[in-house]
Amino acid sequence: MSAACHYFHFGLIVTGKTERGYLPNLFKALAAARICTFEIIGFVSQRDPITSTTRQLVMVGTGKIIPDRDTEQIGLPARGYISRSACHFVIVIDDLEHDRRELAQEVYNRYRKALDTILRDHQKHRASVHFLVNMLEAYFFADAKALNAVLNLALEDYDGDVEDIRHPKGDLKQLCAYHEIEHGSQIMERLDLEHVLSNPATCAWLRTLFAWCVRVLERYPYFETLGLSGKFCLDNGRLSPITSVQLDML
Repeated sequence: MSAACHYFHFGLIVTGKTERGYLPNLFKALAAARICTFEIIGFVSQRDPITSTTRQLVMVGTGKIIPDRDTEQIGLPARGYISRSACHFVIVIDDLEHDRRELAQEVYNRYRKALDTILRDHQKHRASVHFLVNMLEAYFFADAKALNAVLNLALEDYDGDVEDIRHPKGDLKQLCAYHEIEHGSQIMERLDLEHVLSNPATCAWLRTLFAWCVRVLERYPYFETLGLSGKFCLDNGRLSPITSVQLDML
């Protein structure tokens, strides 16, 4: 494990305009410990698996090939942020909509390659790639209390895994005049992530994101005093088989 940190900086590179507006609020349960901050450092378009027609850049001396826009918009910003100090970390976060689920591994590989090709060997473990499944709004259905307070609805918590809801944003728009920026930000302020992740059988992708963040925070010298151990069902909850491999890198 690397040297201890007393304050952690997480830089978020996001793909959705909703996420760009208020995604740092997703991590308020971690920020409440007052040893870390989450900030948006980049906004990029969604990436698809690399094909032979994708414009690419050969990294001199490595033989690795990545699309040039991945270098400019993902790799270089990540390296710049991580290079500020040993306590700076980067998270690339994308939506993984239903029609892209079968491509999850390939999409993950593209983001991961953008990071690994540009970052130095001692920096790679300080960057990770995660997905909101099928999109951020899915998790609103796991905390009906927050949804009802903002949208004046009378829903119960979703009976099942919200990461299996095919069109969560569309479902909200059918229920009411949902506005993803205005209403989304208000719901995020109320969203109880510990409640969202309270069922160990659901939300594997989101739990993996939080597991990675908590694993980073374990570098805090007094981690046991933060009250994070045992939260979010990290010890016994489902994790993503794709993005969880990054936990071992830490």
